[in-house]
Amino acid sequence: MNMLSNSLAATDIATQLHPYTDARAFEEKGPTIMVKGDGIRVTDSNGKEYIEAMAGLWSVAVGFSEPKLREAADKQMGLLPYYHTFAFKSHEPSIRLAEKLVEMTPEHLTKVHFTNSGSEANDTIVKMVWYMNNALGRPEKKKFLARKKGYHGITIASGSLTGLPANHGDFDLPAIPVTHLTTPHFYRFGEEGETEEQFTARLLKELEDTILAEGPETIAAFIGEPVMGAGGVMVPPVGYWPGVQEICRKYDILVVADEVINGFGRLGTPFGCQKMGFEPDIMTLSKQITSSYLPLSAIMFTDKVYQAIADNSHKLGTFGHGFTGSGHPVASAVGLANLEVIEEKGLIENAAKMGEIMQAELAKLADHPLVGEVRGTGLIAGVELVQDKATKAPFDPKVKAGMKAADIAADEGLITRAVGDTLALCPPLIVTEDDVLEIVARMKRTLDRALEAMQAEGLK
Repeated sequence: MNMLSNSLAATDIATQLHPYTDARAFEEKGPTIMVKGDGIRVTDSNGKEYIEAMAGLWSVAVGFSEPKLREAADKQMGLLPYYHTFAFKSHEPSIRLAEKLVEMTPEHLTKVHFTNSGSEANDTIVKMVWYMNNALGRPEKKKFLARKKGYHGITIASGSLTGLPANHGDFDLPAIPVTHLTTPHFYRFGEEGETEEQFTARLLKELEDTILAEGPETIAAFIGEPVMGAGGVMVPPVGYWPGVQEICRKYDILVVADEVINGFGRLGTPFGCQKMGFEPDIMTLSKQITSSYLPLSAIMFTDKVYQAIADNSHKLGTFGHGFTGSGHPVASAVGLANLEVIEEKGLIENAAKMGEIMQAELAKLADHPLVGEVRGTGLIAGVELVQDKATKAPFDPKVKAGMKAADIAADEGLITRAVGDTLALCPPLIVTEDDVLEIVARMKRTLDRALEAMQAEGLK
């Protein structure tokens, strides 16, 4: 470390509790301190450059140096750096962004409510749905259905919807009424002798059986990511989402599409629900809405949902919910500029084209001795590491195979993310074919070096 990074690292260790980090391990290892971003690359305080193949946290669509976003922020800071949207107040950036979102999302989603993060958005959705059902005289219709390994955030309500043990343990979650159903991932959760079609039918039967056992009159909504991200990049089988929608419609249960990762082109379509063939009643948006240059999220919902909430707000005198930064003018201006860049540069189309190349090139790694499955769609993918390819047997969690491989990838100048023993890839939508080929080449070297390390330790 140079003097600057050494000083910053010591200060960081002394002062911060980092999210999603083993605090004691962090005290020993310290941080990698990023100081610059350019396109799809970032540079640390030691001058090492990396391909940021995770787009930060699944989120930097336009890359790390888009001038139009910086200019939009600067211009808005000079005009109106902050104002709120409470109590009959508004401002042009939030109005224009809401208009743009209604225009570009599926046409039945006609209303927008702004929050600051995906977690806040999903937390707010829980409250909105409860508020709506109370207004409609259905106070018992409060339960949610979600999936194991689904990720919906970390607040008390959204963390309850999340289906990952690390987000529940010692946090006393779930703290709201939620049932987690089987993960729609055939490779890992299909039963012996079961076809993918039979697997889908089994999961849909589980959904309907759960609804009937709990009582349809008690279940408010089903929430899911069209393609699961932070749980390990899992693409549902054909027919799964249309089947979920059909069953939920049958029992008057709202369908919530968590598009925080999928939205704004990640799958090669504007939104993941379009790729997966269903029409949600409510949609959660964040991350790529501003390319995470500034915090912002949005909830899209139907007029039917809006009318019930609006009537109740009139009855009670207010919709008693909101955040100081809801629809923040600078974040909204950056969001508008970001969506303009996505459209002007054809980044959704680029994601579709580059996604085909990335998926095809990554598929060539499926024969690697360390790889159990390569999966993904568009510009999101996962490479799952296994101890035994034939039996799909995973490594003992204590081995931390995924973390070891991710560290090797960083040494190769490739930032990926270990989700358990799955290495996730989610590059910015601006990637070129040369970028994609370089990402895959570095992933191949990572796997080769990880295999050598595993063999040296007698683990493979």
